[in-house]
Amino acid sequence: MRLLTILHRVYAFKGFVYEKPEFFGDGAETAIRVAIRPRQGSQPVCSGCGERRPGYDRQPERLFQFVPLWGMALFFAYRMRRVDCPQCGVVVERVPWARGKERCTEAFAWFLTFWAKLLSWQQVAQTFGVSWHTVFSAVERAVEWGLARRDLRGMAAIGVDEVQWQRGHKYLTLVYQIDEGCKRLLYVGLDRTAASLHRFFDGVEASVAAGLKYVCSDMWRPYLEVLAERARQAIHVLDRYHLVARLNKAVDEVRAEEARRLKADGFEPVLKHSRWCLLKRPENLTDRQTVKLRELLKYNLRSVRAYLHKEELQRLWAYESPTWAGKFLREWITRVLRSRLEPLKKVARSMRGHLGLILNWFEARGTVSAGSVEGKNYQVKLALKNAYGFRTFRAVEVALFHKLGALPESELAHRFV
Repeated sequence: MRLLTILHRVYAFKGFVYEKPEFFGDGAETAIRVAIRPRQGSQPVCSGCGERRPGYDRQPERLFQFVPLWGMALFFAYRMRRVDCPQCGVVVERVPWARGKERCTEAFAWFLTFWAKLLSWQQVAQTFGVSWHTVFSAVERAVEWGLARRDLRGMAAIGVDEVQWQRGHKYLTLVYQIDEGCKRLLYVGLDRTAASLHRFFDGVEASVAAGLKYVCSDMWRPYLEVLAERARQAIHVLDRYHLVARLNKAVDEVRAEEARRLKADGFEPVLKHSRWCLLKRPENLTDRQTVKLRELLKYNLRSVRAYLHKEELQRLWAYESPTWAGKFLREWITRVLRSRLEPLKKVARSMRGHLGLILNWFEARGTVSAGSVEGKNYQVKLALKNAYGFRTFRAVEVALFHKLGALPESELAHRFV
């Protein structure tokens, strides 16, 4: 089967004709050149208004990179026509295989976006002999194309969280769809502020926001206020993951402070190598950690009391009734507030202020969970790590949407079938 036959089959354009392919270059740099000429009698398309207009003259030959074949680069060679348009003046024609002044074809751009999901952008650029900016431009266009065509109708649940993307407390606000069977990134905002989350709701149709049944977030106050205002009809869930994470952090603070005090007072360092014994669930402990925990439980330590309070809270998630769960949680908060363990008391006070939102977890049990959000956050961190230090918010936004947005793709997108 000849190359021209393949091109006419999969990438033909009305008004243009492929001419005989030829090799150019030497050795490992050998590439394939396929000339394109306009079909006789066809008029060029004005790049301004998109109408067919009379031709003016021809420009020097320009090469457009196509999807490589058999390990060799493939280029289309075409002499662009200038158009004498009564509306736009004399302009260069619009060609169907490339946009504007781009030197790569639309098919090659979508080819690069496929590999950009698997490799870093720099690796893609080096592999296919293009610049990093070419890869970025291709991915950016694919993201814009997909965002313009994604369908948010029927969305019932969203999760809101933040991720640090640069040092110096620089955060991103992330919104995910967390419906059963559809989990994807919906929005990336700069900073973790109320204004950033408002921009998400401003960017979706009012009917989509009104159709939300569940929203899931942590206890960050700006997010709580915005969700209460913009999604008031939805059940707002503070998921157990965030509560357990904050409680673990408080237990670790108690352990670290007590370990320093014991060392300063000259006591035996019984808390040495005890961090994960106190933070992990008992069923996840190794044999050595289990033995260490048994030894610790013999001592009347602040760290041990903090650990027991943490483990006692696990009973909360076994309740079926929100009423009985609320009764247990109020009693647990009261005991912690009397414990003289300040890090735990801080968490308990925060939980007391958000009691209703915590108990919503039982209303939405099995329907929505921040576990999906945290799973996506892990993928975000991997994407940022693989980005090798993107310095602009736009580059980060494009990279995250490309990998996690589950966006629609053009028919030109490369696939192995």
